[in-house]
Amino acid sequence: MILLIVLCIVLPIAELYAIVRVGELIGVAPTLALLLAGSMLGVLLLRHQGRGAWRRFNAALAERRFPGREVADALMMAAGATLLLIPGFITDVFGLLLLIPPTRAIARRLMRAYFGRRFVVVGVADRTMRGQSADWGGGRSYDFDATAEEVEPDDRQLPR
Repeated sequence: MILLIVLCIVLPIAELYAIVRVGELIGVAPTLALLLAGSMLGVLLLRHQGRGAWRRFNAALAERRFPGREVADALMMAAGATLLLIPGFITDVFGLLLLIPPTRAIARRLMRAYFGRRFVVVGVADRTMRGQSADWGGGRSYDFDATAEEVEPDDRQLPR
């Protein structure tokens, strides 16, 4: 609830204040040019970084590994580009931070730490647990290749 209040009330007021202060310092035309340049930079960075993220996503799928990092990068890049398209200097700073790879890696680590404490691993029963055949594919057996580890049944947190 507090985050919603900050996003809807405090952030626009802070953006207007920052725009007015910058306008007083450098003038109206340069301020508008900076705001327009920030939006254009966001579009260019999204296009460049987006292509790289798409290549990494496809490479992860080709290597048969879960593309979690690539999906997180794509989401952060979309959020960063959206923030750059919103007129204002505060949102531009946060948008640029999400579009630059080194700061995106820091944000990804922070997100992993934040969400890693909040999700609980829940087991799902499959056909072998209910006494049915494990052969689901009409005569084909599936070999799941992964880097999973056995965990204790009472440990409901993901290992770090």
